[in-house]
Amino acid sequence: QGQLVESGGGLVQPGGSLSLSCTPSQSTFVIYSNYIMAWFRQAPGSEREFVAAVTWRNNKKYYSDSVRGRFTISRVAAENAVYLQMNDLKTEDKAVYYCECNPSGYSVYDESKYEYWGQGTQVTVSS
Repeated sequence: QGQLVESGGGLVQPGGSLSLSCTPSQSTFVIYSNYIMAWFRQAPGSEREFVAAVTWRNNKKYYSDSVRGRFTISRVAAENAVYLQMNDLKTEDKAVYYCECNPSGYSVYDESKYEYWGQGTQVTVSS
């Protein structure tokens, strides 16, 4: 925990948009080509769940069914950064969003493979 830093959370009305960013907390943290970067989220009283992931080498993207078509994950290798563009937000998207790093290069959806993450950023969707 703490190797990554998330930003961009906040309060938005249903139907609105937010963009989250994630970068390493220290310049010495290297995202190697076999790594997978992902966003997970955790709502109060619920387990952490997969949202989206991107492979660093070939930019392949994965989404949960609940966000596909509304959220877009992207990565900018030169910036060592991962982004999550969230559109058409719904009240059920309210959660703390975590950026996580999977150095194994496989098992995209298995959170136990993610060894690095940040403190999280709060996203609240409310009218």
